[in-house]
Amino acid sequence: MAASATATSHTQVPVITIDGPTASGKGTITQGVARVLGWHTLDSGALYRLTALAARWHGADTTDAAEVARIASDLDVVFNDDIILLQGHNVTDTIRHEVIGSLASTIAAWQPVRDALLQRQRAFAKAPGLVADGRDMGTVVFPGAPLKIFLVADAMARAKRRYKQLKDKGISANLSDLAKDMEARDLRDTSRAHAPLLAAHDAHTIDSSSLTIDDTIRQVLGLWSGTRVPSGRP
Repeated sequence: MAASATATSHTQVPVITIDGPTASGKGTITQGVARVLGWHTLDSGALYRLTALAARWHGADTTDAAEVARIASDLDVVFNDDIILLQGHNVTDTIRHEVIGSLASTIAAWQPVRDALLQRQRAFAKAPGLVADGRDMGTVVFPGAPLKIFLVADAMARAKRRYKQLKDKGISANLSDLAKDMEARDLRDTSRAHAPLLAAHDAHTIDSSSLTIDDTIRQVLGLWSGTRVPSGRP
C-alpha cells in the first residue's frame, strides 16, 4: 500500500499500536498483522531515521534541535510498500545503517522534532485501519487506539536479531557492539523528558524473546479479535 507522509486525514479508523524498544520485532510484527488484516502501516521510527539522514544530506547542525525540526517538517517522503523514498531516492536500506539509527535516537528526544512529526504520523490513519509501530504510538500519537501492544525482548535476543538483519543486507556489524548500543538507546528512550518509551496504561505486554514471528502475530491478532471496541479515535 502506498502512502505519502504529507497526506492528511481526519477519518476515524481502527488503530493497533505496537510500541517497544529497538529491535524488539515491532516492524516485522506490524507488517505481519497489517498483511492479515489488509490495513495500512506506519513505521514511525523510519520518520526519525529519515529526518536524521536528511539532516546529514543537508549538512545541518545535528546538535541544533530547531534546525533539525525544520528539516523534519519539510521531509519529502513517500512510503510505497517496502520501498521508502526520500527526495525521490530509494533510502530503504540506507536509513537502517547504525550511524543513522544512533542519530535518530538522539534527535527523537527533542520536543521540537517530535512536534514536527506528530501530525505527519497521525495522517497515516486511513481506512480500513492502521497498524503503527514506534515508541510512543499508544501513549502520545494514538492514545485512543482500541488495541495497544508493548512488545519487549531481552537485549541479547534483540542484538542477535539486528545482527542477522544487517548481515542479510550485507552490512558489517559486531554483536557485542550492537548489544551495547541497544542498551544505550534503551536508556535514552526510557529516560528522555519528552514522550519516553513506556507501556501505555492499557497496553498488553508481549515478550517475544522466545516466540517465533508467527506466534507473536497470532497473539496480536487474538487480542484484536477479542477487542470489544470496534474502532478507535487516532
